[in-house]
Amino acid sequence: MKVSEYMMAPPVTVSPDTTVRQTALRMEDAAVGSVLVATGDRLQGIVTDRDLVVRCLAQGGDPDTAVSDLMSPSVATLDATDDVEAAYRTFRRAGVRRRPVLDGHRLVGVLTVDDLFLDVFQRLADLLGSVAWSVLRDPPELAALRRPTAPAKG
Repeated sequence: MKVSEYMMAPPVTVSPDTTVRQTALRMEDAAVGSVLVATGDRLQGIVTDRDLVVRCLAQGGDPDTAVSDLMSPSVATLDATDDVEAAYRTFRRAGVRRRPVLDGHRLVGVLTVDDLFLDVFQRLADLLGSVAWSVLRDPPELAALRRPTAPAKG
């Protein structure tokens, strides 16, 4: 399976000159904890809700500051054609929660740890499906009643 099958597309973006205040409102509207900073479909950086709080508000910064002043410009990315197993390894090694996804140099989506959790849950559900059905057909209480009991020693 490819990263493109798991990513959120299109990604939530703002332009570099968007203010911190406008960026926070964009995050709220989209119900996300980060936005990608882009010019057209070219990735410039990433900014998280934590960046807004720690790098701006906690420092007494101006909410009308351009988000480009707060963003992390060096962003490790994934390619849309990368195997999702490689994405798992990348997240495990990097200790980050989000990765922009590119198709060549064009920004096409974002993959998050939450997206991978959904994949894990789906895999578990697929794996446990037949077990769950057998339990539902033969609940443990009934199965125990049907088991032959050994004669009492006496």
